[in-house]
Order: sequence, then structure tokens, then C-alpha cells
Amino acid sequence: IIEGIQGVGGIRIPDDDFLRVLREECDRYGAVLILDEIQSGYGRTGRFFAHQYSGIRPDIITVAKGIANGFPMGGVIISPEFVPAYGQLGTTFGGNHLACATAIAVLEVFENENLVDNSAKVGQYLLDCLKEIPGIKEVRGRGLMIGIEMDYPVKDLRKHLIEVEHVFTGAASTNIIRLLPPLCLTKAEADEFIVRFKRALAANGKL
Repeated sequence: IIEGIQGVGGIRIPDDDFLRVLREECDRYGAVLILDEIQSGYGRTGRFFAHQYSGIRPDIITVAKGIANGFPMGGVIISPEFVPAYGQLGTTFGGNHLACATAIAVLEVFENENLVDNSAKVGQYLLDCLKEIPGIKEVRGRGLMIGIEMDYPVKDLRKHLIEVEHVFTGAASTNIIRLLPPLCLTKAEADEFIVRFKRALAANGKL
């Protein structure tokens, strides 16, 4: 089981070749390849699913969170090779009509507003801008799923971003700031973040 590309945090992003070899080995030994796309799916990385960069097809994909824009919902996408049988699966809240309607509306917004393409373009722009800032150990990610690794704990930096610059970021491990902005983020908003991020770095004596 490989967990999407959530490695923008404390671990590395799985290499595309690694995923291809993993697919081959699963086929060789009859193992089921399950990919967790709960955070990395639905356009977050600039593709609808993160694993699509590698060109492979998993056997099972787990999805949740953004698929209904915050409305409680989760799902499992299963390969046609698995034959479903009545009574095989059971769930208390399965088949929730409101959740399904919400999920369909989310897909319509994705299509109408080209959110996957926007995530790819603005995400790459943001990555390029971050890589030009001195004092950052490493910037990694895809689309709008970005990790900014520093050589020092980022607690004070994040606190300054929130309290002074009014910018909320996530964190992954002690030294990594995690960016998961809305997929509708514009280049102008990305520029504004860069300005505020540089101010926060300077205020903390890191720029």
C-alpha cells in the first residue's frame, strides 16, 4: 500500500519509476496495489490523481475529504477485475443521497472551473517562486501540494505567519511548512503569499 504522494511532508515523494516497478511486482506476485489518494487526489497535485504521473493503474484507490468539499464522504474505487457480490460490503451511512449530490456538484465545479489545470499551473508557479528564496533547504511537491523544508524548527515562523501576516499553513515534522491552498488559488494570490512569506522570514532573521 502506497500512500499517495503525501511525502511532501516528512518523507520523500515516491518516484514515478518506483511506482511503475511496484505495479510490476504486484502483478508478478499477485498482490493488490492500493493507493491512498485521500489527500493527493482530485487535482491536488496537478493531475486528477497523483499516481497518474507514473502512468500506472492501481487495483484500489481510496478517496475522501475534498471529494464532497468538506461534506462527510469517503469512497473506494475498485478495479473491474474484482467482481462484487451482494452482501460483500456493508456500511451504516452508505448510499447517502445528499453526500452523493454534493460529490457530483464538486465534480461539476472541477470541470467548469478547470481546477486540475489551475492546480498544475499555479502550483508550478508557486514552486518556482519558492525555489528562488534563499535560506530554504528544499522545496518539493507537485501542483498545490507543497513542502518547504528548513534547516531549523518552523514553529516560530508559522506563528508569525498566522499572527502577523494572517497566513495559515500546515506543518509536517518539525522543520517543514506544508502548503495545501484551495485549488482555485490564483497567481496573484500566490504572489501575495510569497511577499508575506518573505516578510515572515525577514522578521525571524532567516532572510
